[in-house]
Amino acid sequence: MAKKKTTAEDAPGQAAPAPAAEGAPETPKPKREPKAKTSPAAPPAEQPDGTPAASPEAPAVAKAPAAPAAPGEPTKKKKKPGKAPRRGKKLRNQLKNLRQQLAKESPAPLKRAVQLLKKAKRAKFDETVEIHMSLGIDTTQSDQMIRGSVGLPHGVGKSMRVIVFTQGDNVAKAKAAGAEESGGADLIKKVQDGWLDFDVALATQDMMGQVSRLGKVLGPRGLMPTPKAGTVIPPTADVAAAVREFKAGKVEFRADKGGNVHARVGKISFDDDKLVENITTFVDQVRAAKPAAVKGNYIQSITIAGTMTPGVGVTM
Repeated sequence: MAKKKTTAEDAPGQAAPAPAAEGAPETPKPKREPKAKTSPAAPPAEQPDGTPAASPEAPAVAKAPAAPAAPGEPTKKKKKPGKAPRRGKKLRNQLKNLRQQLAKESPAPLKRAVQLLKKAKRAKFDETVEIHMSLGIDTTQSDQMIRGSVGLPHGVGKSMRVIVFTQGDNVAKAKAAGAEESGGADLIKKVQDGWLDFDVALATQDMMGQVSRLGKVLGPRGLMPTPKAGTVIPPTADVAAAVREFKAGKVEFRADKGGNVHARVGKISFDDDKLVENITTFVDQVRAAKPAAVKGNYIQSITIAGTMTPGVGVTM
């Protein structure tokens, strides 16, 4: 006897089952539970200031603030150390035209080179004028090292801070001549403790035995007194005169590993004649320090430049 089929009319509240395939057993369907009636949500109450309160069931519209970056994680792209920011198009074109103009006229005679250098000035501050000389020396040979000092007739435009390692009456003479500090064991101890607020260190010859202990402190900074640089005062020399020379602008020079000599020779605000005289004095001193072992062309090139200007070649 065939089983009676139920229809949607016979079983109210239940969906009609899909017709089963012929020969397949019928699976009973679970009964659907009636939906629970929900009451309409009450309108949100107003806050004391008159603005409606947010409904607890309403979805949050405002986004939560972003979580702070983990420690050590960069929040933005940092500049690479030692890399200058990109120059603007106007400045790049200005520098390009300036270099092209200087390249047409250089190398030039010294006085003309000084005039070109002043025309190339673009910084607002008083730039320092530097000289760079390429020498035909072999720096691997100890007898071809170039080192010395020269007193420029018009100074470098800056008062140098000088200290003197000395003893006895020379302490008072050095201070009277303008030295920032002068003394013996007490000054050596002060420098050993880390005080390096000076530009030039002088020493009398009788103090070099004690000053030699400062080699590890002053040597890497180029401040160690040495006879080749003229910073060791002989017993017959006047301490006060040596201090006044370095205060006025006596500069030291030393060849680097590439055989080049660099020094400052004044300020760009100097008169043309003063700069010419300073540069000539410096070049003559370097020329006089030519080692006997050097053969061929000793001075290969001379270039002057300001702090923020391109270099100008010089013929002397």
